[in-house]
Amino acid sequence: MTEAEWLAATDPGMMLRFVHGLASGRKLRLFSVACWRGEDNASDYSGELEALEQFADGLLTTTECDEMLADLHPLVANFLSAHHLLEAVASAEHWGAACDGASHAGVAAKSENRLLWHYRVPRYSACIRELFGNPFRPVALVPVWLTSTVRALAEGIYQERAFDRMPILADALQDAGCDNEDILTHCRQPGEHVRGCWVVDLVLGKG
Repeated sequence: MTEAEWLAATDPGMMLRFVHGLASGRKLRLFSVACWRGEDNASDYSGELEALEQFADGLLTTTECDEMLADLHPLVANFLSAHHLLEAVASAEHWGAACDGASHAGVAAKSENRLLWHYRVPRYSACIRELFGNPFRPVALVPVWLTSTVRALAEGIYQERAFDRMPILADALQDAGCDNEDILTHCRQPGEHVRGCWVVDLVLGKG
């Protein structure tokens, strides 16, 4: 995959396979949550989604997280599973089996025991770029940029999902001397930000 292909990609399976060696379990679990939060029925699973985020951050054990997911529809449980996401997410067969535009219910009818996704959903690809940034242009923070204000803003954004503060974070970083256009542009760009955002993670030292 080239940089241009990454920036234009609409196939989340291809993108995840590309970053598979770089993707931590935490990032992949937050990706699954971010995808599900955009579904129409996400509010029905708010407790489970919160549990999986806590598990990703090491605040719940695997057993505690699985207990939260135990009563879900098998497809939803597989989609969010603490156990199976890491094994399945880079496998082409799990992505290729899903049909363009298929509903979760329609896919579930084909197989309830496999991790299946919509094959091409622009929001899923955007989420991957949101979490992983541009792997062709890795960014390193200069320590002097990490002022107490910058850290506090990033922590508040992460904990409270206060993504409307991202432009404020950009201003604080710029005030601290940050001149990296990738960082500043990402913070100020319109569109969806999610927990696991690569800039916020970079500031907080999360992998």
